[in-house]
Amino acid sequence: MTGLIGKKIGMTQVFDENGNHIPVTVLATGPCLVVQRKTSENDGYDAVQLGFEDQKPARINKPGTGHFKASGESPKKRLTELRVDAENELKTGDTVGVDLFKEVGFVDVQAVSKGRGFQGVVKRWNMGGGRASHGSHNHRGPGSIGQCTFPSRVFKGKKMPGHMGNRKVSVQNLKVVQVREDDNVILVKGAVPGPNGGYVKIRKSIKK
Repeated sequence: MTGLIGKKIGMTQVFDENGNHIPVTVLATGPCLVVQRKTSENDGYDAVQLGFEDQKPARINKPGTGHFKASGESPKKRLTELRVDAENELKTGDTVGVDLFKEVGFVDVQAVSKGRGFQGVVKRWNMGGGRASHGSHNHRGPGSIGQCTFPSRVFKGKKMPGHMGNRKVSVQNLKVVQVREDDNVILVKGAVPGPNGGYVKIRKSIKK
């Protein structure tokens, strides 16, 4: 297994053995239930589908109800799929806990960032804006966005006003500070995308 589903609780601080102050994000993760085990013979690849947090059956639609009924498991609020090796012995009904990260030094965390709505270029892209006085009519605008006769168009990817946030964001190489198995909690150094209470996917770091 390479990862789990979790929930962002918030940020706090801890101190290491040398008394150094470390800002950490608290992530409640596990136990995650294996809702489905996919194999190369049946599905063309090997993976496990994990479920996190119980859901009321009344809030699950008919396809979801059939899916959980086929697996024989109670409905879950959050599902995610993770690739595994063909030799992996996990099967439907097994539980994976936070002890997965006990010997792991760094993790990658993926979550949906906070939505900021429609924003201008000053807030969205940190542009400086125009002059604040002396007859300027361009205070928080992007300024010139195109060219003249050639190429006479605005290039794709130009930083413009638009929807900000509410996107899937991955933060890599966050140091695992503590793993508290009794509380099903993992503490990672630094910030994690999304609001408190938002769902996150935590995986073993692929670069470290």
